[in-house]
Amino acid sequence: MDPTDQPAPIGGIEVLPVAGRTVVRLWGEVDGALRAEASSSMAQALTSTDPVVVDAGDVTFIDSSGLAFVLQLHLAATETGQPVTLRDPHREVLDKLDMLGMAGVIEVEPERAIA
Repeated sequence: MDPTDQPAPIGGIEVLPVAGRTVVRLWGEVDGALRAEASSSMAQALTSTDPVVVDAGDVTFIDSSGLAFVLQLHLAATETGQPVTLRDPHREVLDKLDMLGMAGVIEVEPERAIA
């Protein structure tokens, strides 16, 4: 194995402009290992005034720092007047939001309405 080889990421965050909305796609394990990525993704998502869609359909695990990212993004976007929707959230995400008493705070879009 080449010492410069990096292990494949097991989770991530990407921000994409799609059909007049800013899509923040979460995938795999969303945890503290993504702290730097979460910070830059939040800044990128808030550079426009487009509505924000947090696509959480491909999340397999989320910890408190991942939930904090979603909630902070929601709060920051709300302050700037950007609506936030949680698209197709994995049961893992919904269960943890419910445990925190935050279920229903972010509108849920059950189907992948846009790519």
